[in-house]
Amino acid sequence: MEGKVVHFEIPAKNLKRAQSFYKDVFGWQMNEIPMEGGAYVMATTTPLDENQRPKEPGAINGGMMKQRKPFTGPVITIQVDDIDESLKAVKQKGGKAVEKKTPIGEFGFSAYFKDCEGNLVGLFTPPKG
Repeated sequence: MEGKVVHFEIPAKNLKRAQSFYKDVFGWQMNEIPMEGGAYVMATTTPLDENQRPKEPGAINGGMMKQRKPFTGPVITIQVDDIDESLKAVKQKGGKAVEKKTPIGEFGFSAYFKDCEGNLVGLFTPPKG
């Protein structure tokens, strides 16, 4: 289903401190994974099924990365069928692409844009097939 919020990201000045905070306060499971451009921390907030998707309808998991521009505040990520087409629509409606379509390993593709109000929002497309 296109257009649903499927992920969140929390930028952190100190990833270790932020991981400890969210783990201790909310019981989230943290899994640091190396990625191009620095470490990324998967934040599991709800149990996963065999396909690594949340078991509970409406629940989402997220991630953390080192705080850097443009990632200076929490980001929601919206799943779409075609990132390139979505970025075209964003531009037509007054937004702008911030980070182009990028592969995220076996998980699919991501991109980021600023909406017409200046909010940073992520896009995600799962792998085909």
